Amino acid sequence: MPETPTDVRQRSAEHVAWEPAPADRPIAFVSPETRRRAKFLFPAMPSRSRWLAKIRPQPRTWPDRFRASWEEETAFGHPFLFLPLLIALGAILWFSARDPPGVLILTVLSCVFCIASIALLSRPGLLCAGIIVATSLLLGATFAAFETEGSPTILLDSPVTTTLTGRILSREISGRNAYRYIVALQRTEAPTLRRPPATLTLMVRNGGPANVGETIRGRARLSPPSGPALAGLNDFGFDSFFKGIGAVGYAYGKPEILSGAGSKSAGQGSAIDTAWAGLAVWREAIGIRIRATIPGDAGAIAAALVTAEERAIGRDSITALRNSGLGHVLAISGMNMVLAAGTLLVGLRTGLSLVPGLAHRVPIKKIAAAGALVMVCFYILISGGAVSAVRSWIMIVIMLVAVFFDRPSISLRNVAMAALVILTVDPSAVSGPGFQMSFAATLALVAGYARWRERKATAGRRSGNDRFAGIRSFLAGLFLSSLMGGVSTMIYSAAHFNQLPAYGLLGNMLAMPVIGIVVMPAGLIAMLLMPFGLDTLPLNVMGYGIEVMLAVARFVSSLGGQVSTGRLPQSAFALIAIGGVVCCLLRTRLALAGLGLVAAGLCIAFLAPSERPALVIAEDGRLAALIDGTAGASNRSRPPAFIYGQWTRALRLESHVAPISRADLALPEPPAQEPAPTAETRRRPAFPTAAARASLQRLIGEGTPGRFSCVPDQWCATTSREGWVIVTVEDRRLIGSACDVADIVVTSANPVFSTCRSGALLASARMLRRTGALELYADPAMPGGRRIVPAMEGLSRPWQRHRAYDWRRDAYDDDAPSSEGSVEPITDEES
Repeated sequence: MPETPTDVRQRSAEHVAWEPAPADRPIAFVSPETRRRAKFLFPAMPSRSRWLAKIRPQPRTWPDRFRASWEEETAFGHPFLFLPLLIALGAILWFSARDPPGVLILTVLSCVFCIASIALLSRPGLLCAGIIVATSLLLGATFAAFETEGSPTILLDSPVTTTLTGRILSREISGRNAYRYIVALQRTEAPTLRRPPATLTLMVRNGGPANVGETIRGRARLSPPSGPALAGLNDFGFDSFFKGIGAVGYAYGKPEILSGAGSKSAGQGSAIDTAWAGLAVWREAIGIRIRATIPGDAGAIAAALVTAEERAIGRDSITALRNSGLGHVLAISGMNMVLAAGTLLVGLRTGLSLVPGLAHRVPIKKIAAAGALVMVCFYILISGGAVSAVRSWIMIVIMLVAVFFDRPSISLRNVAMAALVILTVDPSAVSGPGFQMSFAATLALVAGYARWRERKATAGRRSGNDRFAGIRSFLAGLFLSSLMGGVSTMIYSAAHFNQLPAYGLLGNMLAMPVIGIVVMPAGLIAMLLMPFGLDTLPLNVMGYGIEVMLAVARFVSSLGGQVSTGRLPQSAFALIAIGGVVCCLLRTRLALAGLGLVAAGLCIAFLAPSERPALVIAEDGRLAALIDGTAGASNRSRPPAFIYGQWTRALRLESHVAPISRADLALPEPPAQEPAPTAETRRRPAFPTAAARASLQRLIGEGTPGRFSCVPDQWCATTSREGWVIVTVEDRRLIGSACDVADIVVTSANPVFSTCRSGALLASARMLRRTGALELYADPAMPGGRRIVPAMEGLSRPWQRHRAYDWRRDAYDDDAPSSEGSVEPITDEES
């Protein structure tokens, strides 16, 4: 027989009727069930603290309070939740180290500390806790070292134009009549690369598409993945190394499709490659079907929600979504999978419950969970298997599998298990914004949901029959979920993208109901009906919902765009991020320690001096900019958006000062040599040194300080507020004259000398290849009054090692100069 309320009260009273423990006896732990019963027995009491004081004496000293709180956290199993955090920190420390230890050393140390941790588990204390922390950090570093050592990626060493032959692995529409291919490189000609990458991305414009599995051949310009635009910014070489992409490039014209080679090449691969090629064709067909049914950007966004193809979306729509805080909708993230899996889970369970007597005979909840599990597996296949999608898939799979074992599907333990799986398989993901933002949002939502569920249960008993309770609960849940998701990812958005959406909370509150109620359910129904040709109606409903979402994004974006935060100090980012995790993982007063870390990080972020460099130089030597307050004066009228956009966000620039054109100071081309130069002496005649110096001095003297004056295709010059004379050279024949006049010379060429005889700083392609982008600060204590901050320090790490390769000698040039003054200078006339 079920217990009556009277039986529950009597049993609960018997359970709590015992004498308080003496002061010298260890503090007894009070289970959550006892707390709940106590509140049920004494509803008139304003709080539970007085009743708990009767059954458990409160500790009076801080050590006792800390010990009591830690015992309560341990009883709930919360120490386990910190293992992913410690392993992630170990991986980050290894990736960020200049000369990290090798795999063998880390493996031996990890084994030793694991044995010590197991031996000390029976004797808990500070020593045991310290050993476990050290073991977790070592495991994270070991996982990172193993992944790096096992990566077969070969990064292209320098830009090159070559004729390539390769097999198409996948393709994606990238704007009007343009395609982006992922190509498995098979052969290169004219020239033949000595270190060819295995896989590359190739952009093809104004040409008919080639099918997946076909072999193409054509002339292309290939470049290695770019490094950080400034020190502390995202290293795209790191991302490409672990994604297996060794080069990026674009084709000259339409590549030739080798007749009869498509099917043969596709068949020569392994069974896994053939299966992936088939999935890529299937995925592309789904995207084409969606875009054909839903016109415009709404169709491109709908295809992106299903297949992760975002390049067909218009730039204006992407800008509106990002400025309104809805850019996360485009990624196949945890939100998309949760909405899709939740829709199928609830819908299938509701449909099965309508069958009379079925719910009493079979576990319909587990059947619905199995259906949702099959659906998310199908979703990850058609989405292309992106890294962010795989992380979300692992998390959803663990939560659905928990249903089979009658465990809570939404819990911090499941989030921790998903993080452990990802860190073991793909530890490099921990340093990217995708992993950090997705798990931060998930952690905040799960922790907030647990506390909200407790308060909701209490409020439900107090409110009784309230007809508006459901509406208030829905609105409150929407507001709190948007608030927690936005606040928890703010620090990562500021650290990785250096900006925050001004009205992101408003955009999410207005758009998320439409996405969760209309867009994702309609998309799920469309995918289920597409094999039968009945997907037109649900796709149209999905398109209408996306149009509403775009209208909301444009409205919110019109209120204000992104708020620039600039580069955050690494210490501030670490303190705020770790403090936020501690707040979510702990439930006692120890969570206040997390708030303390967050407060300390905010103080460092606000009080740290925001020093801007006087001059920034891109790693290719083609772009340089003077920084004066919030204005940037570059040597390009239209600087590359990819690089200059990162400078704008990191340095909080508000305006761009274009250079002044001085075509009247162009040096005339010297007469050709007699006889004409042969193939062995293929050099253009040099400019007269005196005329070049005179022209440069006029260019500097007649120019405006703090603004570049440029002679097209020859050079640009200016004088900074620090008094530096800066010259950027495009024609390599003018480097020697620039060295004689300027203090800083920037060029994308490789002169035969590595330094200027005048002592000027020569930032040539050879130097920038090893240092990456440069920042120059005025510092009287440094030589030349300049402090140089490179974007990269050392080239020992595998994703930077290719920069030290010399293709002429087919060897790594570890002794190459990395800064000025390291090689005997050569006279300028020899250039």
